[in-house]
Amino acid sequence: MSDESENGAETERETSHEMTETTDTRTGGTNSEESNTLSEEEQTNENSDLRRKANYALLAGLSLLALIAALQFYLNASSVINQWVTHEYRSLFQAAFNLVVLLVAAAGISRQVRRLTD
Repeated sequence: MSDESENGAETERETSHEMTETTDTRTGGTNSEESNTLSEEEQTNENSDLRRKANYALLAGLSLLALIAALQFYLNASSVINQWVTHEYRSLFQAAFNLVVLLVAAAGISRQVRRLTD
């Protein structure tokens, strides 16, 4: 009988050990799910950062392109104003033209900055 009671005690210990392993496995599963959730959040943050950097690069590129085009357009428009407008109205046309260029540039920059802050 003592052999049977020893075997019964060993069986109880093994069952208890198996239950502990099952509990540990479940806890491990929960941690794994949490790490998957965290990695999805990190990936979303990385995508957001990449999108923001792309928007900044786009803003810089467009600003440079706009600066070059505006300078060339300004010089050509000034030449046209000097040829076609009489001397007494040239400064008025130049001022109106400069104001239009400034407003268009400000509107474009404002729109892009709003996109970057969203």
